[in-house]
Amino acid sequence: MRILITGGAGFIGANLARVALANPFFSDVRVIDDLSTGLRSNLDGLDVDLVVGSILDEGALRRAMTGRDAVLHLAAVASVPHSVRDPFTAHAVNATGTVRVLEAAREQGIGHVVVASSSAVYGANPPLPSTELTWAGPLTPYAASKLATEAYALAYQASYGMPTLAFRFFNIYGPGQRDDHPYAAAIPRFVRAALDGNPVVFHGDGRQTRDFTYVDDACAVLLDALRRRVHHPQPVNLAFGTCTDLHTVVGALESILGRPIERHLAAPRVGDIRHSTADTRLLHTLFPKLTETALTDGLRATVEWFCAESSAVRQRAARTVS
Repeated sequence: MRILITGGAGFIGANLARVALANPFFSDVRVIDDLSTGLRSNLDGLDVDLVVGSILDEGALRRAMTGRDAVLHLAAVASVPHSVRDPFTAHAVNATGTVRVLEAAREQGIGHVVVASSSAVYGANPPLPSTELTWAGPLTPYAASKLATEAYALAYQASYGMPTLAFRFFNIYGPGQRDDHPYAAAIPRFVRAALDGNPVVFHGDGRQTRDFTYVDDACAVLLDALRRRVHHPQPVNLAFGTCTDLHTVVGALESILGRPIERHLAAPRVGDIRHSTADTRLLHTLFPKLTETALTDGLRATVEWFCAESSAVRQRAARTVS
């Protein structure tokens, strides 16, 4: 299968390309990314065809779509704080960009499109766990734009007969997720602080819970969806129903590193949700052979990646000096 990954130089996209290339079913992987947040270096060593461009650029998108059998649409402004500061860009990329991706796929007769939505669409709505039929209540421009992403995908399925599948991602983490930008997610920030001997910072009391999903597990589901051409008329939660608070995450890091980690509390951020847990019944119905990586194992792999990256940076700096 010849696939296109939009946003494929980002954290999830690059891992997805790596996992796909290890499976002979996926014979040809192409990526489109404007490199605004993704990095070309994320694709180092991967035999992918990279189209540098925005999904808002019709010409670049058309070139990227040519000859593809299926599309995994991940390109997005993926930060809640960024969307609060710049709602117009979040809407343009996440909502309008999704329409451009779907329309380009329709024009070229591509048979399957899988899109990434987010658990943020639920907002703070009780009860937990959140089911796909729970009323959506976006609290931020990011969440609203992701609700538009999934709605457009499902509308194209209903209006044009295009097979689509919209996944609501829940706090995906793992190797390759960077901490070196203002909108970094919690786990990479925690790992970097711990490795540097600095305190981790909780925005709130640290008792907020998340449904953490290891990136390779998410990639396995996404690629299985393509391989079996799974589509569905409603969104699907992509998580495993865990309910882990941030103190537990830091406790697991302490066990991995063998030392205590200092914790500091900061003010909650606008749009932060107190608790988030997925109902997984629909996911397990559509993907009955799911496997889940334990949080400690996923964190250990993430720590090892950070250590390897730090070592590589030091080696490059030494070569530059010499």
